[in-house]
Amino acid sequence: MIDSTDDFFIPDNEVKLPEELDYSRVDEYIRSAEAFSRSSYQSVYIIDYFRQNFLYVSPNPMFLCGLSPEQMKELGYRFYLGYVPEYEQSMLLTLNKAGFAFYNDIPTDERKDWHISYDFHILNEGKKILVNHKLTPLALTSDGRIWLALCVVSASTHTDAGHIEMHRVGSSDFFEYNLTTRRWDKRQMPVLTDGEKSVLALSIQGYTMTEIADRICLSPVTVKKYRQRIFEKLDVRNISEAIVAATNSKLL
Repeated sequence: MIDSTDDFFIPDNEVKLPEELDYSRVDEYIRSAEAFSRSSYQSVYIIDYFRQNFLYVSPNPMFLCGLSPEQMKELGYRFYLGYVPEYEQSMLLTLNKAGFAFYNDIPTDERKDWHISYDFHILNEGKKILVNHKLTPLALTSDGRIWLALCVVSASTHTDAGHIEMHRVGSSDFFEYNLTTRRWDKRQMPVLTDGEKSVLALSIQGYTMTEIADRICLSPVTVKKYRQRIFEKLDVRNISEAIVAATNSKLL
């Protein structure tokens, strides 16, 4: 359980060069985040690691637990104390420490290319919702410390919390954090065949399995096998989760 929001702000992510922070640029970042939130079903917020608060929170009732964006900004990191189950709060602290330790081993000039992804539950009127956070640097100081970060929130495609991963832009390799061994293990993104991509792309357009079979000249049985392989590769239960997982992982 988290004792206070100070637990999130550890030496590994302390901003040590405040003279480099140009707050006159913040409005540009906020306008960009607002534009993104208008065109996406996902929720977005901007973290200020120097002031230890949220600069921007997009309006999305599903992920705000009944709060307004203004209330969420006012709460800041206290949100996690009140709206995350106690047994997962310690996981958030663990991944916070492990994530920044990993990040600080990355060469400074490559740090903007990485993001961390993880799943946890939030409590919306007592109902647990499993969400995914993707956190990426937005502005760094010259020593590679994160000043501002962009967090994109969406519904998770998994069934349980965890799934802590570090990804680099343009690489099919990623690192998954094992909460038991406390180690980062190297993994590789799943690869879809051309046939699987076709089935998934047509599913996104709303075609049924029979219609997909007609369009790509395969039997419905073969299309069903393609879908099952997609589910296994993406570790999902149905086509809706497959579409979200493939889109989030940029597999199409």
